[in-house]
Amino acid sequence: MAHYAKVENSIVTQVIVAETDFFDTFVDSNPGEWIQTSYNTIRGVHLNGGIALRKNYASIGYTYDSTRDAFIPPRPYSSWLLNESTCDWEAPVAYPDADSAEAYEWNEETTSWQLIE
Repeated sequence: MAHYAKVENSIVTQVIVAETDFFDTFVDSNPGEWIQTSYNTIRGVHLNGGIALRKNYASIGYTYDSTRDAFIPPRPYSSWLLNESTCDWEAPVAYPDADSAEAYEWNEETTSWQLIE
């Protein structure tokens, strides 16, 4: 079984699990195309050491970029930038000390990380 994303106007509208030969007889009267996605692929890495497929596992609302052959999650904040190698969004400022027990949240107004009190 494999996962497939229905892509309409570059946006993922549905994700299903199906056998590859399902699409040999499946008649879809809605516009768009079905593109295989991998449940084990995140940020361009296959979690089980296999071959990564289309940078990220597709979810509803993701964009399919045919030039990059990648599924890209929705942009969380307008200031965030797309990492071309992972096809994921990153803050323009690095997250504070990841080894710290403190937690931070992104403040779009100040484009900075703020300590969660």
